[in-house]
Amino acid sequence: MGGTVKLPYSEFFTRGQFETLPETLAIQDKRQTFTLGIPKETTMIENRVAIVPNSVRVLVASGFHVLIESGAGEKSNYTDHAYSEAGAEICSDKRTVFQANILIKVAPPTLDELEMMAIDQVLISPLHLPIINEAYIEKLLQKRITAFAMEYLQSADGSFPIVRIMSEIAGMSVMLTAGELLKSHSGGRGLLLGGVSGVPPAKVVILGAGVVAEYAVKTALGLGCSVRIFDNDISKIMRLQTNVGRHLHTSAINPVYLAHQLTSADVVIGAIHSKHGRAPILITEEMVSRMKEGSILIDVSIDQGGCFETSEITTLENPTFIKHGVIHYCVPNIPSQVSRTASNAISNIITPLLVKIIESHNMENLMTLHEGIRNGCYTYKACLTNEYLSKRYGKKYTNLSLLLTSVL
Repeated sequence: MGGTVKLPYSEFFTRGQFETLPETLAIQDKRQTFTLGIPKETTMIENRVAIVPNSVRVLVASGFHVLIESGAGEKSNYTDHAYSEAGAEICSDKRTVFQANILIKVAPPTLDELEMMAIDQVLISPLHLPIINEAYIEKLLQKRITAFAMEYLQSADGSFPIVRIMSEIAGMSVMLTAGELLKSHSGGRGLLLGGVSGVPPAKVVILGAGVVAEYAVKTALGLGCSVRIFDNDISKIMRLQTNVGRHLHTSAINPVYLAHQLTSADVVIGAIHSKHGRAPILITEEMVSRMKEGSILIDVSIDQGGCFETSEITTLENPTFIKHGVIHYCVPNIPSQVSRTASNAISNIITPLLVKIIESHNMENLMTLHEGIRNGCYTYKACLTNEYLSKRYGKKYTNLSLLLTSVL
């Protein structure tokens, strides 16, 4: 200890700055430079943006050149100035943004937008099955676009992170939406979800015991509703009860018992998620026709085709329609109602994925290393790699793993 030299505070932190350093050879960085395009959403009253300014800083530091269309973040209360300060280039020309190496959207691109895309681009966006058609798939194949569906991207534990985080938001939102739709001025039965002293609460039936159901149940119980949960996966039901922290009225999906419960339900929420293709139809039109007039159906599964036979996709501008006296709410982008929260949530998940592209040098290497990312790819170059879509449109299906093996 006696030989220790005490240095003044300022010298301690500056010592060594001006010392001669050994000569090193410059090593060329082999990482490819990627341009990332974030266009302004123009369809489905979409208010979200895929990447927020804080994430732009991370992406620019990782090597991305970020192009964002002017006004893309306005509906989520993010200004062009905020994006510019974070290092993004603000573009007034939509076509310039659509020519980026990687294009990321929170709504599926339209056919006109696909026309603006270049050959061999990467597209990351949702795959709303009721909206897309054969012409959409054909255009992707013609342009050799490698397309990823956000809702099918898997993490290492087998979960779907985008679906999960949006499901948390949707689960809370649908109960608040149901409360509004039940009011007399909305055409509902004039019910208060939780009831009051001496008046029974609204009866809520939830199909599915996943994340949407969990957060819908927590919100419904907090409001005082009477809740019924249906799912064929008993382990999911057990997990939901554990997470909620109380014993619940649950059942396997028995058509007879389910039909019986529907006749007295005030609100029915469909929250069934398919891992690869269309969500199964669990509620037939006949079941709907026997429900109480003014009751509410909310189909959270509508982005995968819907789990009610009577479902038809709607928008936030015109969110409902009435069939057999039952109010249907079938908006595929429910989290867009709270666009700033939802945008941050999406950005938090997509940003690490984009950074991995830079670290892997190209998209093929990343897909080879991560099975969960391969699961989200539905077109690769000129090949259709989603088996459900190939059957739906009668097009040839190609196994993505075999394609990547041939590339390597």
